[in-house]
Amino acid sequence: MSHAALTAPCVSLRRYGAIEASDVHDFHQVVLGLDGAMVMTVDGVGQQIDSGSAWLIPAGAQHDYAGVGENRQLVLDLPAASLAVPERLFDRARAVTVEASLTQLVQRIAAHATGGIQTADDLSKRRFHWDAAARLCAAMLADAGTTQSARFDGAPGAGLDFARIDRWLRAHLSEPLRIADLATHCGFGMRRFHQLFIEAFGETPHRYLQRLRLDISITLLGDPRRSLTDIALEVGFGDQSAYTHAFTRRFGLAPGQWRAVRH
Repeated sequence: MSHAALTAPCVSLRRYGAIEASDVHDFHQVVLGLDGAMVMTVDGVGQQIDSGSAWLIPAGAQHDYAGVGENRQLVLDLPAASLAVPERLFDRARAVTVEASLTQLVQRIAAHATGGIQTADDLSKRRFHWDAAARLCAAMLADAGTTQSARFDGAPGAGLDFARIDRWLRAHLSEPLRIADLATHCGFGMRRFHQLFIEAFGETPHRYLQRLRLDISITLLGDPRRSLTDIALEVGFGDQSAYTHAFTRRFGLAPGQWRAVRH
């Protein structure tokens, strides 16, 4: 199946037919079970997906799939480097179990997706996709650090525990990044840590943190009680001006304009 070039995250509801189909695309994909079940095989590994599980499919991986009776899934199409997601999360195909908190988030996003977003204007749709994708990725990474069955960091000795690092960065978001403190937290020297970080995350700590700060600010903009200055300081920018400049450069709209989009 051919796909138009994808440059931003896209969240959609899908139903899979009983006849097996095959696909491959140049973006990562997460298939999260919602109702019923479907069977997917990626790189020769098959797994049934239901409301307690998900498939993480790397870009370029062929996957065969078919629905099992009535079914519905929430699908996240995720171009590489669009959101702050560790590169190693998609170093191979993974069928994973998900925690109740992620299942509940999937249900809320699915309800929103069926509540009129399809008929909304383009800017409203864009805001929905970015916000939903940021929330889903944050929840997946939180899941990765809470249960052994849902861990994504591979075998012991594979490198950094990226879920643990992502959690540390989120907890210290408003503070200046002190790489020495983070390296010590992970039990590595500075030089070795920097090398392992790039291998796990696909970019330097500072670049990843900048992307993470803006991702989190998207979800905070949905709360009208928070001022733009408060959001800027909470996600680690020195002032509202610096935040506005970084946000506008990445998303093409100022935070105030983004917030004003009908959601």
